Amino acid sequence: MDQLNLVSGHAAPTDPDVPRWETVLQRDATADGQFVYSVSSTGVYCRPGCAARMPLRRNVAFHATIAEAERAGFRPCKRCRPNEPSQGERHADAVARACRRIEAAIEAGEPAPPLAALARTAGLSAHHFHRVFLATAGVTPRAYADAHRAERLRAGLESSGSVTEAAYEAGYSSSSRFYEGAASRLGMRPSDYRDGGAGATIRFAVGECSLGSVMVAATDKGVCAIAFGDGPEALVEDLQDRFPKATLLGADDRFESWIGAVIAAIEEPARGLDLPLDVRGTAFQARVWQALRAIPAGATASYAAIAERVGRPEAARAVAQACAQNPVALAIPCHRVVRRDGEVGGYRWGVERKRRLLAQEQGAVEGI
Repeated sequence: MDQLNLVSGHAAPTDPDVPRWETVLQRDATADGQFVYSVSSTGVYCRPGCAARMPLRRNVAFHATIAEAERAGFRPCKRCRPNEPSQGERHADAVARACRRIEAAIEAGEPAPPLAALARTAGLSAHHFHRVFLATAGVTPRAYADAHRAERLRAGLESSGSVTEAAYEAGYSSSSRFYEGAASRLGMRPSDYRDGGAGATIRFAVGECSLGSVMVAATDKGVCAIAFGDGPEALVEDLQDRFPKATLLGADDRFESWIGAVIAAIEEPARGLDLPLDVRGTAFQARVWQALRAIPAGATASYAAIAERVGRPEAARAVAQACAQNPVALAIPCHRVVRRDGEVGGYRWGVERKRRLLAQEQGAVEGI
């Protein structure tokens, strides 16, 4: 529908470039890479976030690509350098390289590189690099190293003959450093984790919803599993296989309210789902899962887009694997990640369930 001209009272044609012009007015650097704009009075083209003097609207044209702007006879702005990688892209690349250095050091059983060394490689001050790393990865360099070391520890606990051996293989310089905070890293004591959850108490309940059976399980720290299935028996067996020596208990009153919240979120997506979680994953998985929780109901994102958001644009396949390893359906909405071509892609609990979840959420948003 045409916009109403409030001065004359007549309908005026809608300017299709209004959203992009508003982006330029706001100098929105997050739109860099989506388009460029040219200025006829200066003969240059710029990024949306360029800090140069704001041009007059009548002198501005928009171009989908740099090549299109240059074919039109415009040259790149010397201030924002739109023909070079953006600051965000440079930062993402620097953080990705730092992550690989941290991972390589830990895999070799060595201490993670110090912040100063990582910053020097990135060409930034230590303080600035720390801020860039946190903004890009969602965690600090030290937290990233700790998470990667903890993941190596978890793998080692399942195969090593002793906790001490696993700790040293994971890169802990002493057993005392390992035991500091070990329970918070694993969600239970390290020896219990290695022994299949021995000593841990996990409450669970199974309910029925429009998608079939749904199981919710939790430690005393929060929900550790939400899973769909075709019947309660298979869901309980899967939980027992994951923690064969844990004490599994039926639901109490608080737990009944949690499974009720999960079923309500399935049947009425507008309600949302906000439960305390106790999930563990690698540093990369944690970043992916954090990005998934930012996708609102009724919306989707591609695996490639999530890879970009976590600073690993080449890792779309790894993002898909992180989605497949998500232990808590709905709470971490991996069903909202689809293929670049719009196809739904895979889903740990069945593609048809994924389609139905997306359809229900889209319907709920359109009905608001």
